[in-house]
Amino acid sequence: MSASFSQRPLYLADQVRELDRRTLEAEGDSFALMRRAGESAYDTLRARWPQLRRLCVLCGGGNNGGDGYVIAALAVADGLMVDLVALKPVAELEGSARKAAALAAEAGVVPVAWEDGLTLDGELMIDAMLGTGAHGAPREPYAAAIAEVNASGCPVLAIDVPSGVDVDTGHVEAEAIKATLTITFIGDKFGLHTGAALDVVGEVIHATLGVDPLRHGDIVPVAWRQNRQDLATALPPRSPNSHKGSHGHVLVVAGAPGMGGAALMTSEMAARVGAGKVSLATDAAHVSASLTRFPEIMARGVRGAPDLEPLVEAADILAVGPGIGSDAWGQAALQSVLAAGKPCVVDADALNLLARDATQRRRDDWILTPHPGEAGRLLGISTAEVQQDRRRAVIALQRRWGGTVVLKGAGTLVYDGERLTLCPFGNPGMSSGGMGDALTGIIAGLVGQLSSLGEAARVGVLLHALAADAAALDGGERGLLATDLASYARTLANPPPFSSHADHSQR
Repeated sequence: MSASFSQRPLYLADQVRELDRRTLEAEGDSFALMRRAGESAYDTLRARWPQLRRLCVLCGGGNNGGDGYVIAALAVADGLMVDLVALKPVAELEGSARKAAALAAEAGVVPVAWEDGLTLDGELMIDAMLGTGAHGAPREPYAAAIAEVNASGCPVLAIDVPSGVDVDTGHVEAEAIKATLTITFIGDKFGLHTGAALDVVGEVIHATLGVDPLRHGDIVPVAWRQNRQDLATALPPRSPNSHKGSHGHVLVVAGAPGMGGAALMTSEMAARVGAGKVSLATDAAHVSASLTRFPEIMARGVRGAPDLEPLVEAADILAVGPGIGSDAWGQAALQSVLAAGKPCVVDADALNLLARDATQRRRDDWILTPHPGEAGRLLGISTAEVQQDRRRAVIALQRRWGGTVVLKGAGTLVYDGERLTLCPFGNPGMSSGGMGDALTGIIAGLVGQLSSLGEAARVGVLLHALAADAAALDGGERGLLATDLASYARTLANPPPFSSHADHSQR
């Protein structure tokens, strides 16, 4: 999925600061850029809250605080009542921030210094306290101010990044501002779209301020944010002359004794997204139920490697891991798949078996799909360490294990060694058993239809998330089941004129 389609570039804070520096160098007026940022934020808040009459602006130092002073000046000029709380004394401000404070003073804004016990009044809180340079737990007085804002119950507009969020990683060390809306400037920031940040950023709006980061070819985005339109580009209508052999034969190796559900969900999703043929190698006890539920899937009972080898030989794409367990059945299943030297999707129990095998080398013909816990085991670190810097974790996984890695979770990441993509879709209803099995089936079903494993992983993640959003829109997030995604996934996998299901995802 080429970044030239409709994916949006994501950057780290240092990269955006360099873009900012180059813009200032070209324009020669840093305060003018700050005024554009303040004006953009003010226009956004007036459009979002048109009946607003009173707001409270909390300003720190630096450019982030300067933006807040500009907003306050604009609001007063517009007839609004403004309380401005200065967490850094105005006398200590420098450069453009100092000019912005002077602009606010000329408009009649009288700053109030922060002190413990201060009451924050306003229908809307503006968080202009800590900008993109802040890392780690906020120190006082910022920590106290963050807690007070969150306790106010008012909607919050965060400027550039909610205070307390690491804009490079999405990690939240302590308490962070719980924003209703975040407006971020010049370059969209990676950390606003993954991990713990998603609990606090609210809606994210990107304002370029007239700067096109892609014109600076030497500043390479760290990731690309997927767009729902990418599906239609990646999955064009099929050739009228195609046949089932044109779209791949997937073998799902799943379902040790007592784990037949995972095998069924994986197999169904591979078929629903258009695999030409789907076979299932599972424990013999699951075959009858498999055939009853899905007669289109060729289910075979296997007891070990000798039964599995001819099935592996006949398939084009292999999917292994869901419900295979860690006993002899699962170990034999994984070894048979890996020995075949065919494209494979590795998930769930198979990932845990890999993590225990110190002899396993990198390979280029697989897609690994760990959740954060499995990722930690594959890297020999804790789940918390994975979540603290998900971008670094997915890159480390790919360097250690090769192929394409899908790091699941809020803001799922896909990295194939060349391009990192972030999926901004999906919803909390996906926190239920079987969702990972469904994703494995979707990705495996797409491998035979797309040009590379990386492409199949990226499109599969996007399709899976959008199907879940469509299902949640129809029935709600709570109680969403993996099997609910099947019909939506099929519809989304078919571009117009065949796709009739409108995508109404809000994330």
